[in-house]
Amino acid sequence: MSGNRMTYKDILRDALRLSVPVMLEEALGTAVQYVDSAMVGRLGAAASASVGMTSTVTWLVNSPIWAMGVAVMAVIARSEGAGNHDKAKRAAGQALWLAVAIGLVIGTFTFLISPHLPRWMGADEALHEDASAYFRIVCLPMVFRAFLFLFGFVFRAMHEVRLPMRVNIGVNLLNVVLDRLMFFGPTQVTVAGHGIAVPGFGWGVRGAAVATAVSYAAGGAVMLIALLTHSSLGIRREQVRPDRGIMREFLRIGLPASLTRIGTCLGHVVFASQVTRLGTTALAAHTLAITAEEAFYIPGYGMQTAVATLCGNALGAGDEKRLKDTAVLMSAASALLMAVTGLILFLVPERMMAIFTKDSAVIALGASVLRLVAVSEPIYGIGIILDGVFDGIGDTRTPLRCSVSTMWGVRILFTWICVNYLGLGLFAVWICMVANNVCKTLSEAVIFMSGSWKKRTGMIVEEA
Repeated sequence: MSGNRMTYKDILRDALRLSVPVMLEEALGTAVQYVDSAMVGRLGAAASASVGMTSTVTWLVNSPIWAMGVAVMAVIARSEGAGNHDKAKRAAGQALWLAVAIGLVIGTFTFLISPHLPRWMGADEALHEDASAYFRIVCLPMVFRAFLFLFGFVFRAMHEVRLPMRVNIGVNLLNVVLDRLMFFGPTQVTVAGHGIAVPGFGWGVRGAAVATAVSYAAGGAVMLIALLTHSSLGIRREQVRPDRGIMREFLRIGLPASLTRIGTCLGHVVFASQVTRLGTTALAAHTLAITAEEAFYIPGYGMQTAVATLCGNALGAGDEKRLKDTAVLMSAASALLMAVTGLILFLVPERMMAIFTKDSAVIALGASVLRLVAVSEPIYGIGIILDGVFDGIGDTRTPLRCSVSTMWGVRILFTWICVNYLGLGLFAVWICMVANNVCKTLSEAVIFMSGSWKKRTGMIVEEA
């Protein structure tokens, strides 16, 4: 590969080819989440708080799946970059066993803790029943969720980005249809002067949970079939047999990534529990503001998977210059795009909040914190790309150190002080969140520029 240097134009072309389908997938997923939140918001702040309270714990239980997906992607991308296609296919086959094991363990764990979760989170008694039921139902099909997420990493690492995009679009559209059917009761709508009966079960918050669970189960089943039958992968029976060597690689990369996500997600849980102490209005504003801002992260997260794949390919080929060029170019592109989305968010936060609720107090409080976070979007965009770089090259220890130390040493510590000692509100809490993101990005940037990652990843330094 050293004799066939890639220009910035080549890198950008490949990154766009891999990232645009992911951006479309992220955009539709965010739109569906907007629909979910808007429907739940129609039941009032208590319903929004019930769902929002469990969302941080859902991130926590999903974290080992995503972390092992990072490991699968890193191994496959590096193998493809080195031209070892057989190993890449064997790694894809091992992802099946990984998904089954993780899904069974996490599914059992979430079922057992669901009755106790709202109390552990310090929620009002009135929220306990709905919050517990929502969490239990959403997490039931965890094996299929593992299929959906892990196999998506497999296909993207093999540069097959359209299939997971199509499957996830299908999952989201199914979720919208089922949400309408299960959330609301039977209603009458008028079309061209004619009344049409629209069926519905009227299950409310539980209906939204059932819709999500069924959608994940359907998507996971489709991804399993695709993994075993897709023509471009061509996985043979012997490549699905357990392979201890590849599993050890998965664990070497995936365990630090799991600890990173568990550490940060536990931080999110503690962070949310501190917000819960501020009352139902603050919790609802916090939950809906987080949902609102997710649409503005789409450029960064859309490019993250592409960056991870391309940096893993460059590492496998021993091409340090291409790896660095990819990291720098895509960091700049992410910062620029998220500066634009941040400006939009800064200008229309009230309209974003009004999508989800009509509670004026919740809208005003949520808009104030959205304006705050909008200013930090470009820096956060760089951090998203750097996470992708380190994940792609298999140096998952760096994000572990940077993420966990800043989450607990900045966000949690100062949030606890602000809420429990200084008596400050949600705006101060979000200042702590922004400070956490800035410190994490700066620390990862310093480590990447220092080049210390080369020794940990076995990068072959090329002669100029």
